[in-house]
Amino acid sequence: MAQAVVSLAIVLGIFLGVMPRIADYGEVWATIRDMTGLELGTLLAIGLWNLVTYWLVLTAVLPGLTYLQAAVSNQASTAISNTLPAGGALGVGVTYAMYSSWGFSGADVTRSVIVSGIWNTFAKLGLPVVALALLAATSDVSASLVVASLVGVAILLAAVVVFGLILKSDWLAERLGNGLGRAVSWFKGLVRKPPVTTWGEAAVRFRSNTSGLLSQRWKRLTIATVVSHLSLYVVLLVALRHVGVSEIEVSWIKVLAAFAFVRLISALPVTPGGLGVVELGYTAALGIGMDDTTKAQIVAAVLVFRFITYFLPIPFGAASYVYWRSTTGGRAGRKAAAHG
Repeated sequence: MAQAVVSLAIVLGIFLGVMPRIADYGEVWATIRDMTGLELGTLLAIGLWNLVTYWLVLTAVLPGLTYLQAAVSNQASTAISNTLPAGGALGVGVTYAMYSSWGFSGADVTRSVIVSGIWNTFAKLGLPVVALALLAATSDVSASLVVASLVGVAILLAAVVVFGLILKSDWLAERLGNGLGRAVSWFKGLVRKPPVTTWGEAAVRFRSNTSGLLSQRWKRLTIATVVSHLSLYVVLLVALRHVGVSEIEVSWIKVLAAFAFVRLISALPVTPGGLGVVELGYTAALGIGMDDTTKAQIVAAVLVFRFITYFLPIPFGAASYVYWRSTTGGRAGRKAAAHG
């Protein structure tokens, strides 16, 4: 309850207190109304394609999952994540329930959730590095941005190396798992929490369950993950162009940089689906130094982008959940109740 109140206060504070200081909502609405049917239609088509791309990720990490099942589980879990406090955890729970009703084992489901999460994290770490490198190559940038880019490269490489070593052998997996466990235990000790003791064993189990999958599907998974993230970026870029923000005003590289860093920040569960925080992040990153008209256009583009990528999946998710409950989910639930 307290988290819901805090999240609501943050959202209202951003949309009613901060955003109107950046751009007049009247101008923003006028900009949106000036968009043509063709512009709105192309945005909607790209937004729907963006939804489809993540189904490719899900089918890559869970052999045997159909595209229909991927669509149903993904849309339902996304709708929950976008609407409820702590929705991310609840969404994972719904995913487990759906996958189990379709006959997938708990180990396979856990592996798919962890591996897709790791690949998404790699993408979120890698995009800011790529964006900073492109900025450095095409324009004058400060030394701090160059340093940030190098730090990002180092973090990404370290994460990839650790992951690769875990997959190399059981011995390395256990050693690295225990080492990470000791580091986490030290931080937990600062807040008087009990230490973790089974990370070495968990790392070995993870390697055993994962190495075969990744040896066969890492290319497919990597391509699907990159396509999914870049498709979301394209929705934002096209929205900006359709409301009148030109390449001269905000280049595609700057849009990519803003997208990459806001995606990184939005990983923190401050509000459901990053509502408010994401809009403010994009507006601030893209609108610095712009005149009032361009700021209104940027806010309009961000709101249209978020409507398509945040609000549009919610009714699809609700329909997906109802579909699942009326078919496999409902039968599984009735069967479990009968045996209970």
